[in-house]
Amino acid sequence: MQKIEIQADQFFELLKLKDTSMWEIFAQMIDGNEKEIIFLDHEEKILFNYILPSTTEKLEEDRAEFSKQFADKLANLN
Repeated sequence: MQKIEIQADQFFELLKLKDTSMWEIFAQMIDGNEKEIIFLDHEEKILFNYILPSTTEKLEEDRAEFSKQFADKLANLN
């Protein structure tokens, strides 16, 4: 499995500048092979990782699950 390391701060800043979502970027990276995307902080420490699936269908399932979990966490904060 290919591993891709991404500086989280720079990645999310670029998303804001380009007014795009990480899911759009992830979709462009799909080539039939799974990839491990590793998000690093400014000290090169791992913040989190994501296994990019080999299909856009699975990516959409992941996006839906992420959105649900994110909404649940926001609801629990209020």
